[in-house]
Amino acid sequence: MTSIKSIGYNVEIGKNSLKQLSKFISKSNYSAFYIMADENTNEYCMPILLKHAPQLANANVFEIESGESNKVLEVASNIWQTLLESNADKNALLINLGGGMISDLGGFIASVYKRGIDFINVPTSLLAMADASVGGKNGIDFGGIKNSIGTITQPKAVFVYTEFIETLPKQQVYNGMAEVYKMGLIADKKYWQLLSLTDFTDNMEQVIAHSIYLKNQIVKLDPFDKKQRKALNFGHSIGHAIEALSLGSKDELLHGEAIIIGMIMEAHISYQKKLLTKSQLDEILNTFFDIFEPVQLKIKNNNDILSLIKNDKKNAKGKSLFTLLHGIGKCRVDAEVTEKEIVNAINYYTKLKAWAS
Repeated sequence: MTSIKSIGYNVEIGKNSLKQLSKFISKSNYSAFYIMADENTNEYCMPILLKHAPQLANANVFEIESGESNKVLEVASNIWQTLLESNADKNALLINLGGGMISDLGGFIASVYKRGIDFINVPTSLLAMADASVGGKNGIDFGGIKNSIGTITQPKAVFVYTEFIETLPKQQVYNGMAEVYKMGLIADKKYWQLLSLTDFTDNMEQVIAHSIYLKNQIVKLDPFDKKQRKALNFGHSIGHAIEALSLGSKDELLHGEAIIIGMIMEAHISYQKKLLTKSQLDEILNTFFDIFEPVQLKIKNNNDILSLIKNDKKNAKGKSLFTLLHGIGKCRVDAEVTEKEIVNAINYYTKLKAWAS
C-alpha cells in the first residue's frame, strides 16, 4: 500500500486502504456519519465499504442520481435541507463514495454546511482516484458553466481502494485515464512515454499512485490555484466547454472524452504558438487515438464553444488564459489565446483523417 501526505491529510492507496478508513473512523469522535453515493456506488461499492468499515452500518445515506447533470445547486440544496432536518451538527462527517461528480458535489456541500463540516473521499472511479478526489477542489455547475461555484477545501482523508475499478465498465476506466495521461504531458515526460508504450491496466495501483504523487506535488506548491496549480488545467479550457455543450444530449460526453478532445485542440494551439513541434503534436494525437476511442465532435456553431470559453473561471481582464504544453512533460500557464487560434484548433480536430471513413 502507498501513503501520500498532502495538505493536512493522507491519501491511502491500495487493497488495505479501507482498513485504514476503518481505523480512521474508530479513532474519530464524530457526532454522526453521512455517506453520499449514487445508485451505482450504493449498489456495488457500499457493501464493500461496510464490510471493511462496519462502524458505518448505521450511517445516513444520501443516494443521488449519477451523471454530471446532477452536480447542481438544487441537489445540493436538498441535501443541506436533509442535514438540517436530521440535526447534523458541526461535528458530523460526510463520506463521499463515488466518482468525480460525487467528490465535487459532496466536498462542496460539506465545505459550506454550517460554515464547514469534515468530509473524506472514497473514490470509486479511476477518474476520481487519479484526480478528482485529491487537491481540495469542490464545486457545482451553474448557469451551464462547469464548476462555476465552489470552494477549495481539503478533505480530512482520501482512501483509494483500487479494487473498486473491477466494478467499472471499460468505458469508465478509459474515461479516468484521460487525466492520467494529462499528468504525464504536463509534468513527467518519462511517465508519458511509459504510459504510451505499456498496458497501464497491468499496473493500475502504481499508475494511480504516481498520478496522485505528481498532482500532489503541484497542489502543495499552490493550494489556491494562483499560479503553478493552473498546470492541471491543460485540456480543460476547451474540454469543459465541449463537455458542457453535450450535457443532456444524445451525444453527451464523459469528462475524460471531452478532455481528450480538449488536450488535442490545446496541443494544436501550443503548436500554433511554436511551443510544440509538429512531431510532438503528432505523437500526442497518435498516442491518444491508439489508446482511446476517437470521438467525433458534433458542433453546429463554433460560437457556442467560444461563448463558454469566455466564461471560463481561469480567464482574467477579458482575456482567454490557457495552460499550454511547452514540449512534452512541461507546460506554460496563463498563456493568452485568441479566438482565431481556438477556431484553428477546432478545425484541425474536425478535419482529422480519422473521420474520413
